[in-house]
Amino acid sequence: MNDTRTLSQRADALEEKMSQELDYIVIKSRLYSMAEGDMGPAPNAAALMAKNPKARVLMGDDPRLPAMPEKPTLIDFFKYRFGPAAHLLQSAKHAVNAGLPENMVLACLLHDISTIGFIRGDHGYWGAQLVEPYVDEEVTWAIRAHQVLRFYPDEAVGYEYPQSYVKAFGADYRPDAYVEDDYKRMRNHKWYMSGRMITVHDIYSFDPDAKVELEEFTDVIGRNFRQPEQGLGFDNSPVAHMWRAMIRPAKYL
Repeated sequence: MNDTRTLSQRADALEEKMSQELDYIVIKSRLYSMAEGDMGPAPNAAALMAKNPKARVLMGDDPRLPAMPEKPTLIDFFKYRFGPAAHLLQSAKHAVNAGLPENMVLACLLHDISTIGFIRGDHGYWGAQLVEPYVDEEVTWAIRAHQVLRFYPDEAVGYEYPQSYVKAFGADYRPDAYVEDDYKRMRNHKWYMSGRMITVHDIYSFDPDAKVELEEFTDVIGRNFRQPEQGLGFDNSPVAHMWRAMIRPAKYL
């Protein structure tokens, strides 16, 4: 028999089944539900616990995910939370081969961390905010700027509007007004070329056969990323909660 339930209904059924089999209950965040097109109410945690009195909502580490060290470093996030990072590693290697300074190699290494670990939409803005307390201001600016500059060609450095964007977004796509406004501001900024270099070393970094290891950038990270002694997520910085959200993405409250 065909399953006629909607995707949301099947997801709710799976969550209920999990709550009956496990001693914890996972309630997805509203942002996740909206990304699925689900505008309904969240599953009722009290009702789920009533069906399985031993179960509790998840307030600690998620046993489905790799355990994080007590004081997690940036490299730990690459290893245990970020999705496949081949593109970022290739981008950083491309920057090394082009002779870019270490701070820009780091910018290339980090420019898409929001995409692979946090939130995809406006990922340059989110990624810049994630690393802002730990890197030079120029690195933060460049990561934020690449989000915008990638939509605009620059013949002076040989950057063309990516054909992959035409395929993905359609030939008629135009960036939102806020992106256009940011581009006008960024185009005349003193660090314009720093942001532009991310786009240059971004677009050539999708080789499925290239092999680049994270360990190649250990020293670059050590010299250019101010790792907090308490660990990312626990240093009381303005963005600590964002790193904690990646450590425990299903935490109830």
